[in-house]
Amino acid sequence: MKTIYKQKTLIAVIAAISVLIGASAFNKSAPVKPATDDLQGTISISGAFALYPITVKWADEFKKLHPKVIFNISAGGAGKGITDALSGLVDIGLASRDIDPSEVKKGAYTVYVTKDAVVPTFNTGNPNAAALLAKGVKRSQFLDIFVTGNIKNWNQVAGKVSVPIHVYTRSDAAGAGETWAKYFGKKQEDLLGVGVFGDPGLSLAVKKDPTAIGYNNIAYLYDLKTRKQVAGVHALPIDVNGNGKIDADENFYATIDELTAAIADGKYPAPPARNLGFLFKGKPKKKELVEFVKYVLTTGQKFIDENGYIALSKIKIQEELKKVE
Repeated sequence: MKTIYKQKTLIAVIAAISVLIGASAFNKSAPVKPATDDLQGTISISGAFALYPITVKWADEFKKLHPKVIFNISAGGAGKGITDALSGLVDIGLASRDIDPSEVKKGAYTVYVTKDAVVPTFNTGNPNAAALLAKGVKRSQFLDIFVTGNIKNWNQVAGKVSVPIHVYTRSDAAGAGETWAKYFGKKQEDLLGVGVFGDPGLSLAVKKDPTAIGYNNIAYLYDLKTRKQVAGVHALPIDVNGNGKIDADENFYATIDELTAAIADGKYPAPPARNLGFLFKGKPKKKELVEFVKYVLTTGQKFIDENGYIALSKIKIQEELKKVE
């Protein structure tokens, strides 16, 4: 009887060990499931070409953390984005200009997320290019090109070759146009020139015309891989101190990093440097919206420099975070 009992006990022990080994093997082969992410919903966004590239980057990175959140993002100019947000067509309007008091009355609620600038542009095939790069252009000269029309030939600015100035501007209600006009104390509708839709369109128009002048957000003037200006259309240096030449401390256009550093340090005139923001109709309440804004103002800030934007100060970030608490 004792022998039989010992055999039964041994069998039971072996069986128990087999179960444990089998469970262990199963656990090793079974995939480990990530923690459940309950954040979901759709976030619709439209607006400024200036903010579009970095917003797409933020959305892509946010989706890696929250795959159930869907983004619908389009660029159509700041005016369209603000109108879309205030009319309830989108959750976020990408704003690249100052918000009008009339828009605030309609519920405009802005959270600033980064900074950039509008830069005057010209075609590098301009016969007076070397002189323009050496002398730059004074604010008063830009005014006479874009607003009064008193300057019509490039040799009135720099160089000796007589060629007409072909002015291009934005045809859509744009933060870039409004910001550039503000440099002269004017509105976008006061700017002269052939109207072209969007940042990419305006850059291409200047690139195709050797005697052109225009303006663009900096993200559309530089190659983010090489960090250098794209071929054909370059920034037209601003003679900030008005002494008739580009001094060493005004020559910061060669790479996007030099330019953004100059903007951050206040060496580039403001305007056309400006804050860029997410505009909502009232304080955002949807969980996915609030979490996206918090992400952009915290983890998302690490993508600012590499994408050609200027980070907000730590104090400013804390101020903006309080807006969604």
